[in-house]
Amino acid sequence: MDVQKYWDAVLKQQAEVMRTYFHKEARIRWINTNEGFTVEEFIRANCEYPGNWEGQIERTVAADNTLFTIVHVFSADCQASFHVASLIEIQGDKIISLDEIWGDDGPAPQWRLDLRLGRPIHS
Repeated sequence: MDVQKYWDAVLKQQAEVMRTYFHKEARIRWINTNEGFTVEEFIRANCEYPGNWEGQIERTVAADNTLFTIVHVFSADCQASFHVASLIEIQGDKIISLDEIWGDDGPAPQWRLDLRLGRPIHS
């Protein structure tokens, strides 16, 4: 599976192209919001999300039939920014399982800033 082309289709909200990457029985879970989707529900949620989106894969790890990606997703107007960690299980060159955790990008919480813990990853 070409993970770059998959993410291009997701970011461009191309339902028909996205559909070609999934096994018809695939299960999709957004872990942090406790939501499970069928393929069609996932595609609808993605493609009906308002706005125009861009992004870039920051990291990919592959092992056997599993891919792990970290992707920076942001609105075309740069007003919203997210990172998503995706665990993608492949069966016969199709996604059979997709577990994602989405997080809003933003500053560290004040309590950590006050303790002077950590440092920026990117300047």
